[in-house]
Amino acid sequence: MSSTLTTPDRPTPAAPAEPAARFRDLVTAEWVKLWTLRSTYLIVVVTVLACIAIDVNAVHNDLTYIDHPFVPRGQLLRGATTSSRVLYDPLGSSLNKIARDLMMIAFGSLGAMTVFGEYSSGLVRTTFAAVPDRRSVVAAKLFVVVTVTTLAGLAISAISFFVTQGMLASRHLGLSIGSPGALQAVAAFALIAPVAAVVGMALAALIRHAAGSVIAVVGVLLLLPMFFGGDRYKLLKQIGNCMPLTALERLKIDPDPALHQDLGKYAPTITTAWTVLAAWALISAVVALVVVRRRDV
Repeated sequence: MSSTLTTPDRPTPAAPAEPAARFRDLVTAEWVKLWTLRSTYLIVVVTVLACIAIDVNAVHNDLTYIDHPFVPRGQLLRGATTSSRVLYDPLGSSLNKIARDLMMIAFGSLGAMTVFGEYSSGLVRTTFAAVPDRRSVVAAKLFVVVTVTTLAGLAISAISFFVTQGMLASRHLGLSIGSPGALQAVAAFALIAPVAAVVGMALAALIRHAAGSVIAVVGVLLLLPMFFGGDRYKLLKQIGNCMPLTALERLKIDPDPALHQDLGKYAPTITTAWTVLAAWALISAVVALVVVRRRDV
């Protein structure tokens, strides 16, 4: 009589768990996603070149008025002469307001694009399926966007400053980077780029729509401060002092009192201005992290 030998059932070994994605890997993935888009190259390169051209052209046009100062007719009647020297702000002219507005719109839109682009294309579902930890994904995206926009803002600010101050040096009006207020102005002008980008990311996380996000960037960064100007009402002015646009303008003011005899009754201090820029960046980053983590895709 034959007997059949049976072997006891052995438990099937569990498949090894896949290692969690490292933050470095997430940064690399976000970097690839950002630069895969042609619009990224277009926004960054065109914005850098256009802003530098605007700053240089502004100072180039000013050279004519520096050589041949214009004196209003009323001053001539009071005894001034056409050869009278006019006060000139080399910092405000080399870091032009038009270039500032273009930087804020362009880099704010770039930051928004990195968020609403994934939602509109549906790629965000694939991203979160591969990396369930949404906070890590958003943190990596923030790191990449801040790095790119900071470098772009620094290129605009530094090149504009050194080229225009070299032009003004021929009229004995140029500043060095060590001049009072110069380094502060260059740094603030450069940092407005990443601040605008992070604000754009937060707005895109809330709105999740391309046109709506870009309109919100323009409205919050450029239009909203217009409602809080003047010195008539202290509360409104203090609210306006909490806007990044107001903070930037305070930080790039030439410290020469002859150029800015009156900053207004409720002008923000230098410390307040730096705090405002840091607060907008930090709060916007937190909003992006919290909203993306809690809302459905």
